[in-house]
Amino acid sequence: MVARAFTVAFEGVEARLVEVQCALSPGLPHFGIVGLPDKAVSEARERVRAALGAMSIALPSKRITVNLSPADLPKEGSHFDLPIALALLAALEIIPRDAVENTVALGELSLDGRLIAVIGALPAAMAAAEADRSLLCPRACGPEAAWVGAAQVLAADSLDQVIRHYTGAAPIAPAEPGEVPAQPHGRDMADVKGQERAKRAMEIAAAGRHHLLMVGSPGSGKSMLAARLPSILPPLSAVEALETSMILSLAGVLTEGGISRARPFCEPHHTASMAAIVGGGRGAKPGQISLAHNGVLFMDEFPEFPRAVLETLRQPIETGEVVVARANAHIKYPCRFLLIAAANPCKCGYLADPTRACARVPLCGEEYLGRISGPLMDRFDLRVEVPPVGYTDLDLPSTGESSAIIAARVAAARGVQSKRFADAPGVRVNAEAEGALLDAIATPDAEGKALLNRVAERFGLSARGYHRVLRVARTIADLDHSADVRSPHVAEAVSFRLAIGLRET
Repeated sequence: MVARAFTVAFEGVEARLVEVQCALSPGLPHFGIVGLPDKAVSEARERVRAALGAMSIALPSKRITVNLSPADLPKEGSHFDLPIALALLAALEIIPRDAVENTVALGELSLDGRLIAVIGALPAAMAAAEADRSLLCPRACGPEAAWVGAAQVLAADSLDQVIRHYTGAAPIAPAEPGEVPAQPHGRDMADVKGQERAKRAMEIAAAGRHHLLMVGSPGSGKSMLAARLPSILPPLSAVEALETSMILSLAGVLTEGGISRARPFCEPHHTASMAAIVGGGRGAKPGQISLAHNGVLFMDEFPEFPRAVLETLRQPIETGEVVVARANAHIKYPCRFLLIAAANPCKCGYLADPTRACARVPLCGEEYLGRISGPLMDRFDLRVEVPPVGYTDLDLPSTGESSAIIAARVAAARGVQSKRFADAPGVRVNAEAEGALLDAIATPDAEGKALLNRVAERFGLSARGYHRVLRVARTIADLDHSADVRSPHVAEAVSFRLAIGLRET
């Protein structure tokens, strides 16, 4: 008779249910695992054998066959150890078969029977809830998985504790959800001296999730501004926190066993590979653009990134998702991020300084920023020059607004958008509005419409650029507590679109 246990295999953020079948049959002693396992899954038989031996459970002198169904689905990861052990224990009639079949299990076994934390507990809990089953996982994964309230989560320390639970000797209490406490922001916008226009662009970007490009000489404060952006962003909503944490769980970077409401802030180095940025590599893991889902992706020295890496950003920016294509599968990850890019005006960095600029002006700047293709440049809603700050101004007292004041305005604008798009599936902020919805919420008044038409004709705005100006104008109106988009809102949006020194396509 075949004993069954259940676990999951991961395809992107989706966890697919896998049936672990175990059969004992007469024949020469053998322990085999079939069903397209990878090396880590194949080695599970040795870990299971040692863990059972540590509890004085000897394997019978029979042929043990474990099948992972569906057999054509690739199985990867050490989390198959625990469900294989459960199916074997059920086949040996040590634990009840019906109890095992009502559970989705995942966890790695050590040789002494302890359960070791694995990645993907949160997506696994979602799959267990959809299948109307409970989830059994290592103790360290319990607080993370327990956030899915629809599934009962049992978190154990060892295989011995699991056996005592199923035999009724010592039931395991359901795990409680954990949350990472909010970390206070140590950086404040008030620390930035001057750069009022750049700070205004940051506020608009945060309010409507508009992509921003900053161009300025070295030391002008671009990185300083970007580092303070998280301090003005609102915390993640419950839905956003769950979405983001599922990706972080699959990547193995969800810390402290809980879900954080802080928005992700990723800042990859410009030498990062395409797989690191977009996703891929061994196991097709999520890249930086997916780890920044619902948060910020800051790319400093933007033109220094490889051209191929920059061009791969074009589609994810538009669609909010990325597909990692492999020969045997296409894995999809969400990636709705706020892109903040920073660049020097030229290779040497001092194009605007007549005392330090090189002899190749203006070709130096044109060639350097020319590394950013026209289609990619067209996807930046906001473009702002960040001029250098004089050293004498650094000694002056701070007169700028604090992050708390700006964050309050951003939160109010986000609140307006939440109500506006409550009945629009898949749309949460102004940057995501398009088509008839965009026309309904962002059509400016007659004066603003005439201004935008003149600008479009004069500077040759693309259709994408035209609509992005409307989205930014809508966000500026929200910050201004205005129900209608008026001419001043359009004018400010246009001013950020046609920043001096940056080309339009």
